[in-house]
Amino acid sequence: MSAQGVGLAAGLVLALAAASLPAAASAEGEDDGWRVQLTPYVWMAGLSGDVRPLAGAPTVSTSRGFGEVLEDLEGAFFMTGSARRDRWVLQGDLTWASLGHEATLPPGIVAEGRLRQRSVTALAGYQVVSEGAHRLDLLAGARAWRIEAEVGVPALGLSARDTQRWVDPLLAARLRSAWSPAWSTLLQGDVGGFGVGSDSTWQLVATANLAVSDSLHLSAGYRHLAVERDEAGTRLDVSMSGPLLGATWRF
Repeated sequence: MSAQGVGLAAGLVLALAAASLPAAASAEGEDDGWRVQLTPYVWMAGLSGDVRPLAGAPTVSTSRGFGEVLEDLEGAFFMTGSARRDRWVLQGDLTWASLGHEATLPPGIVAEGRLRQRSVTALAGYQVVSEGAHRLDLLAGARAWRIEAEVGVPALGLSARDTQRWVDPLLAARLRSAWSPAWSTLLQGDVGGFGVGSDSTWQLVATANLAVSDSLHLSAGYRHLAVERDEAGTRLDVSMSGPLLGATWRF
């Protein structure tokens, strides 16, 4: 696999999985018990920046749209959820993705590569503002990452593998506004890393949400995510942006 192929695969994994999709905004109920919701989602993100997924590999600068990098995707699963009780809120996110790529090197030798990613995000917070149709939550937590990159040239018996693990502390804020019984909006931002895991990371998310029923909401919006990390000879300095779609089940 060429260095460019590995870099694009690394970027796509981050673009698809680096952050949670906030659950759809809705009016607060009167029930004092826990209210739970689950949201499977997709993020059609493009990628720009610099990537060096393996120590000793060249740094790849790239700018690609979602359609260009989607071809390498072998499988993926993304799910976020939240639970509320009174003003307390818990939020979690689970992501998994696997990508593969083949490239032909001179003089016709095939190189193969694969990238696997898993991340788990956990946030806890408190509703600090509840005025009319608007709710503001402040949250803190962490995101744990595991990214495994593998490249090989079967004809030459060559292969290399590297696994990176790190945890980013996060601070987040989320504003939910209900404009009618059916329509609502959500704005969420977070910052993290602080040199503990990544050097820095931040994201902004905006969605419009439609209540199809009491238990089902559909969401469409846009997300921008940036992350910078230099560690043990690897480098990630990328920005990802694109539309997103999600469906939220409440119970």
